[in-house]
Amino acid sequence: MNKSSSVLSRGLIEDIYGKRSIECPSPYEGESFVFSQARTFDLIELEQLLQSVGWSNRPLRRVKKALDNSLLKVGLWKHDPKFPRLIGFARCTGDGILEATVWDVAINPVYQGSGFGSTLMLYVINSIKEMGIKRITLFADPGVINFYKSQGWDLEPKGNKCAFWYAN
Repeated sequence: MNKSSSVLSRGLIEDIYGKRSIECPSPYEGESFVFSQARTFDLIELEQLLQSVGWSNRPLRRVKKALDNSLLKVGLWKHDPKFPRLIGFARCTGDGILEATVWDVAINPVYQGSGFGSTLMLYVINSIKEMGIKRITLFADPGVINFYKSQGWDLEPKGNKCAFWYAN
């Protein structure tokens, strides 16, 4: 992904997306994208994103409970001052001290192949490392194993499950 210069002001980013939100490098000229751990998810919009990548429907009350119990949840938003659109998502669970597990990584198919998946994973890993956690595991569907291998993740030692680990 080509790193574009920042277009959005720090104040605007924080006003719309919350504290510690950051602009994501954009491969699209004139379009801005923002990572946020603070912006509240519209559960219907999140469900639409997850369904767009082929996941089955989940009861919204259970999704809300999963989000509430996650160690980290991050949205990747296509910036629009009136109506930002969720185009990427990831969440992690864990003990907050020793280990974290990455779940539910999704990039809207319209934006797949543009580098957003790699950038989102780098953001997630860096956020987890900032917590002092050094062991990160990931569970992934068979169809995305090659994506994670290309990011440096290793297949679980038995080689027959879609589990990966990243150790610093």
